[in-house]
Amino acid sequence: MRKTLFIAATLLAAGVAHAQPYPNRPVKVVIPWPPGQATDLAARIIGQKLQEEFGQPFIMENKPGAGGSIGSMDVIRAAPDGYTLLAASSGPLSVKPNLEKVAYDATKDLAGISLTALAPFALVSAPSFAPNSAKDLVALVKASPDKYAFSSSGTGATAHIFSEMLLTATGMKARHVPYKGSAPALTDVMNGSINFTIETVASVVGHIKNGRLKAFGVTTAKRSSALPDVPTIEEAVGIKGYDNAAWIGYAAPAGTPKEILDRISAGIRKASAMPDVKERYLTLGMETAATTPAELDGLMKSELARYGQAIKAAGIKID
Repeated sequence: MRKTLFIAATLLAAGVAHAQPYPNRPVKVVIPWPPGQATDLAARIIGQKLQEEFGQPFIMENKPGAGGSIGSMDVIRAAPDGYTLLAASSGPLSVKPNLEKVAYDATKDLAGISLTALAPFALVSAPSFAPNSAKDLVALVKASPDKYAFSSSGTGATAHIFSEMLLTATGMKARHVPYKGSAPALTDVMNGSINFTIETVASVVGHIKNGRLKAFGVTTAKRSSALPDVPTIEEAVGIKGYDNAAWIGYAAPAGTPKEILDRISAGIRKASAMPDVKERYLTLGMETAATTPAELDGLMKSELARYGQAIKAAGIKID
């Protein structure tokens, strides 16, 4: 009799646990980048808020490699139950598939949950570079095709693509000098070896404030909260529709139940509205952003196509 009661109680407890709303156990968030990278920092800030909201641990697991592909595939292969999520970003999901063969189709293999952040970029040069405005820079470079050079953190990097999009939109022709990372690319701009570059606001804001770089414009349609006095490139040059930022968000394996996606998305939207989250993102040179799952699905599709068009137009290829 006692054994029968124990079994019944165990089954009842299991049924209650199953009936509890998601999540009723820890959630793993795979970050396909090393610690300290923008996607990592953005995911951790939101993950902490989701943990507080849902009362379950959101465990961050860094799994870098192959430009974000390894960690992304880890999530794609996971059970679509909401307990393995991806710290998603434009690099591996919007850019990389247009440059080289990958084993996934993000628009089919992942379900969007919500954006968490947008990372604007800025057009900068050394203070000694002659132009004092974006219009002056465009006029100078257009007047001497291929005389001037711009750097990037690597061929096919987001910064490279945004620069090529600016060249195309303005008719400028300049030489591309790729580096292995944004730090050396910026160093040679600051010492005058390279004329200009487009890099993340996060990586240039300190150099702008200490006078080692001057800013001509930011790449987004709205001014950056981190650089409120710097105009947008759209307003500074008159390029209608020039609106570019790297995106960061949360995604799940395709097939994850809609009610789970909606629940996490609502938590992210709530977190994104919190002043302390906005402030922490601001210190990182990012802007908070939040969407519904359907909106992020649409963004992933449109960004994949948009980057593809830009890469093809500029003839960017990975050797």
